[in-house]
Amino acid sequence: MRRYRSLIVVIALLALLHLYIGLRLTEPLALDGARAAGWTLLAGSFVLTPVGLLAPRLRRWDLSDGLAWMGLLTMGLFSSLLVLTFVRDLALLGMTVIGSPSTRFEYLSALAVPLLALAVTLIGFVNARRTARVVNVDVPIRNLPPSLDGYTIVQISDVHVGPTIKRKYIDAIVDKVNELHPDAIAVTGDIVDGPVERLREHTAPLGRLRAQDGVFFVTGNHEYYSGAGEWIEEMRRLGMTVLLNEHAVMRRGEDALMIAGVTDFNAHHFDPSHRSDPFRAKERAPGDVRARVLLAHQPRTALAAQDAGYDLQISGHTHGGQFFPWNLFVPLQQPYVAGLNRLGNMWIYTSRGTGYWGPPKRFGAPSEITRIRLVRG
Repeated sequence: MRRYRSLIVVIALLALLHLYIGLRLTEPLALDGARAAGWTLLAGSFVLTPVGLLAPRLRRWDLSDGLAWMGLLTMGLFSSLLVLTFVRDLALLGMTVIGSPSTRFEYLSALAVPLLALAVTLIGFVNARRTARVVNVDVPIRNLPPSLDGYTIVQISDVHVGPTIKRKYIDAIVDKVNELHPDAIAVTGDIVDGPVERLREHTAPLGRLRAQDGVFFVTGNHEYYSGAGEWIEEMRRLGMTVLLNEHAVMRRGEDALMIAGVTDFNAHHFDPSHRSDPFRAKERAPGDVRARVLLAHQPRTALAAQDAGYDLQISGHTHGGQFFPWNLFVPLQQPYVAGLNRLGNMWIYTSRGTGYWGPPKRFGAPSEITRIRLVRG
């Protein structure tokens, strides 16, 4: 019953937002035909927007993917349309305080909003669908021995293989990662959006990832939405080392580097035995470890990681906000949105993600494959 009430509330809110856009943008239009076209398009958006999220639940995969594409593209357009309509109203309010906005400005701005929303959506689509760029980051580690100076970890995160991200998209990512010849590869969660049965074919290219010291995987929240147990086994089958509050030790001569990994910050809500624990992840580490790296899907693990004595935490989850204005809301949940930050004696790097979630749209937050190089600090 609670689920149905929540659904009704969401649909009602969506209807009100579409009504708000319609009233604010169609009213200034002089032609009845233009108004009718505007309301028709908004009605289509109201129907298609929730379809993008619900379509993956359909049993017919071919049908669900097609509906998901239509719904998610519409969702991205609606998001920009809503934001720009609100910005237009703020501009009109400011002009009203100063004097009175002209009828011509109201008319032209009502036409400009949907055109700008469409342009932002198209640019965002191109940004989302192209293969992620390589971002190079040097992280200075105190007392790092010469043998580990230049140790390279390539990170991919938040790919979200699902209705709109398939095998070809993953193949391109894997090719680009392997061209970097890293010492290690970190896969920091949210790789999938769906069950193993449905997506195994499309995640298969991840089995081609190659690094001298191996490929390390930690779970994200979306793995738990999609059946974490089965995905953990699938990642192992693909040749990855899954770190569930565990660590691995890499050696260069007499010096050792530890790469530890924790389960998702909220994993215990799905499986109590998967409670994220940076302290447990480093238990029984050898005494000659000279650098400690933690893979943690969510940046907010950083407080516990700092207390546990790590030198660097590598995270994802935020997508860098993915597209404006959602980047402004990420700090309400996470301490870091993107890039390299410092917390006490520990560094935190937060990836903007290698794929995208929901609408195939990135604007102001480009996707990335991150090449992290440890250097002497």
